[in-house]
Amino acid sequence: MNPLCCIAPVSVDYAADHHHQPRSVAAATLSATPEAAPPQPTPPVVSGVLHKWVNYGKGWRSRWFVLEDGVLSYYKLRDGGGESGESSASTAAARVIGEGDALRRAREDAAAAGKQWKPFGDIHLKVSSIRASRSDDKRLYIFSGTKTLHLRCETEEDRNAWLEALLVAKDRFPRSLMTNDFAPVADIMLSTEKLRMCLLHEGLNETVVNECESIMMTELLELHSQIKSQQQQHSVLVDRLRQLETEKVELERTVVHETKEREAHGYVNGRYSDFYSVLSGGSASESDPDTASQVADAESDEDEVTYFDTRDFLSVESLRSASRRRELVTNGCNALESIGDSRSYTAKFTKYPIVERRDKLPEPKEKEKPIGLWSIIKENIGKDLSGVCLPVYFNEPLSSLQKCFEDLEYSYLVDNALQWGKQGDSLMRTLLVAAFAVSSYASTEGRQCKPFNPLLGETYEADYPDKGLRFFSEKVSHHPVVVACHCDGRGWKFWGDSNLRGKFWGRSIQLDPIGVLTLQFDDGEKFQWSKVTTSIYNIIIGKIYCDHYGTMHIKGSSRYSCKLKFKELSIIDRNAHQVQGFVQDNRTGEKVAMLIGKWDEAMYYVLGDPSAKPKWYDPMSEAVLLWERDKSLNQTRYNLSPFAISLNELPLHMLTMLPPTDSRLRPDQRHLENGEYEKANLEKLRLEQLQRQARRLQEKGWQPRWFRKDEDDSYCYLGGYWEAREKGNWDGIPHIFGQSSASTG
Repeated sequence: MNPLCCIAPVSVDYAADHHHQPRSVAAATLSATPEAAPPQPTPPVVSGVLHKWVNYGKGWRSRWFVLEDGVLSYYKLRDGGGESGESSASTAAARVIGEGDALRRAREDAAAAGKQWKPFGDIHLKVSSIRASRSDDKRLYIFSGTKTLHLRCETEEDRNAWLEALLVAKDRFPRSLMTNDFAPVADIMLSTEKLRMCLLHEGLNETVVNECESIMMTELLELHSQIKSQQQQHSVLVDRLRQLETEKVELERTVVHETKEREAHGYVNGRYSDFYSVLSGGSASESDPDTASQVADAESDEDEVTYFDTRDFLSVESLRSASRRRELVTNGCNALESIGDSRSYTAKFTKYPIVERRDKLPEPKEKEKPIGLWSIIKENIGKDLSGVCLPVYFNEPLSSLQKCFEDLEYSYLVDNALQWGKQGDSLMRTLLVAAFAVSSYASTEGRQCKPFNPLLGETYEADYPDKGLRFFSEKVSHHPVVVACHCDGRGWKFWGDSNLRGKFWGRSIQLDPIGVLTLQFDDGEKFQWSKVTTSIYNIIIGKIYCDHYGTMHIKGSSRYSCKLKFKELSIIDRNAHQVQGFVQDNRTGEKVAMLIGKWDEAMYYVLGDPSAKPKWYDPMSEAVLLWERDKSLNQTRYNLSPFAISLNELPLHMLTMLPPTDSRLRPDQRHLENGEYEKANLEKLRLEQLQRQARRLQEKGWQPRWFRKDEDDSYCYLGGYWEAREKGNWDGIPHIFGQSSASTG
């Protein structure tokens, strides 16, 4: 103990001036703290055996839990027995929840172990939230902001008892560093009468006695001065501790809030499927959110590490502040207004017609039968996986051709970029093109089913007058799989081809895109870029999730170019999906703007060179919103956005207009959308048998109908599709799907 802590604040006051008048009694007035108030009764210690989720390898494991002084500690159990950090006396005195052999063995081991066992983990309830499972009346969850404990009791009564004890303990220990540090002081008198009498009794004269009193008072004044200094230092320390406590509480609230937001928009547990031509993860039936979060947040007893977010420019408060300063770079006929700098003009947009489209998928006609990927792999060990037909359970009712068009969901950004360029602002045009390039990844969040691999020669058209778009795509090669697309906007064109080079790493698949995307405006300015690497994790076991990482170079043909860094997710920095970059002047090499955001949420920009800012500079204090994701999802296991739901819609009047190669006429995909799973599986098997002939066709010189390779080895649109569609002339177009009656959904 610090001895300074035992010294009470002291003040000294002379009753008389001892240099002028001797006195028989010298008295000093001291300030002392009164006796402390009696402490509140300590809540009882609560203990018992709970089952804790560890990981998929170990599952549920029994642990001895002890709740004391607002801290929940847990200890490992040996061979069904227990290891408690409590002595036998304290364990016996505790309130024990539960009964049975596990509890009996745990208490026996606790008595034998004494105090030698240390807790394996601690949870401070004052910074945690507690909730009961909605799907299991024996489970509860404790969320600390950095990890979640998934616990299961033997009975519902035990769970209710634990919940009551945890909530009572949490209420008894609110978030506060300390209460009143100094109680009201009381004055006491320090008398020298006994000292005087003792000295006189020893035969000392009055002069010597007065001199002794003077020495004592001088020493007392010196002591008072030292105590006063210590008191001031203590006050400064307490003020600093209070400041740190406030910052700590705010940090914990931010972590809890952001983590809950990530859980609210989290993934649905599932399994990945095909190891070939993969664009996004596997699938699962609709799962309980408790089960889904169980995989993500459960910590392993092998290595229980506490994770904290690194310094985050994208905190909730910063994003709200930036949103309030955002430019109205929005869809439709809204005005484009500038905030802050010299951009004070307004650009008007063309009004697009309103087109009614469906907002949900058809109701399934059959009950889905989930199938595990692992069971399929086990049944086909030693076989050629290319000859294995995976069930449609692992697919979503879209093809890769349609997924290409989904990248243009936020095409209004390109429309706005066109208008800014017409006003002579090439910088804003470049910023919006960069936001458009990032926005193409937003649709991958939470999508765990793979799209259908198109047949050779399969096509897809999208005529969206409500967006001012006419899009067309075709599968132009089967080995390797290459999809080419072309889109006409109002005042701009977009084209490219996509080929994925996949690498299987056991627990994950890495997809490296090959190909260049081009965006060209009617005034001649062109931007080109390639996509970044995509990896899908936990494809065999665990919670599937995808991540995009790497560097994207957006090369502009005019004044500006852009470089974006997609940050790879790591176990140290859990602030996922970050994108940062800058816009650079092609002539001077100067950085003129900074881009910050997340590919699944929003993108912001800040004007100026970020490297010229001081270290303490927070870019979000001046950030302006460029793009924000539409977070409305259809609540199905496919997690499709309203835009994605419209892609496979097939109105009756279009049946006679589409070529026989259009993805919407593909029977297995149509049956899957209608929830006819048996028919979908049969059709998928039939089409895959036909598709095996595609390689032979390609080797014999087959050529795509609507695209040709140019001198740069890229596929370019030949033209003529929309003219043939208008005439209904599909002569020479093969019926690649064969004989099948596809419902129109």
